[in-house]
Amino acid sequence: MSLGVCQIALFSQMRNVDDFTGPRERSDLGFITFDLSADLQPIFDWNVKQLFLYLSAEYTTKSNSLNQVVLWDKIVLRGEKNKLTLRETKSKYFFFDDGNGLRANKNITLTLSWNVIPNAGILPLVAGSGYTSLTFPDKYETPKSY
Repeated sequence: MSLGVCQIALFSQMRNVDDFTGPRERSDLGFITFDLSADLQPIFDWNVKQLFLYLSAEYTTKSNSLNQVVLWDKIVLRGEKNKLTLRETKSKYFFFDDGNGLRANKNITLTLSWNVIPNAGILPLVAGSGYTSLTFPDKYETPKSY
């Protein structure tokens, strides 16, 4: 099951913020705005009930050889529009690193993947064949106060 034409364009920013989920340390928080165009028609056949699409980021840091974060997702039902066109879309979920691994990271790879929810049979997990890479800035953005 292959995806038709898929293109991803990006814009990224980063801040160093307090991480309240663990020890009182500061962590990197990335902000991504993306454009996404995808032709989903080639995936739909007689046995596809719906698709669960998700955009994930994968990168390495000094403390972890593999980091994976889901940034956005969407469910597309059979019969809905098969051409997906998103413009200036913000990530749906936080892009937190468990330290300072986003700052100046030059190899963050974004991939569009999907789960096929069939009418009958197994649930295949498919990664897109295309991907795009981005580099985060080496300086933190200073939040504006009003």
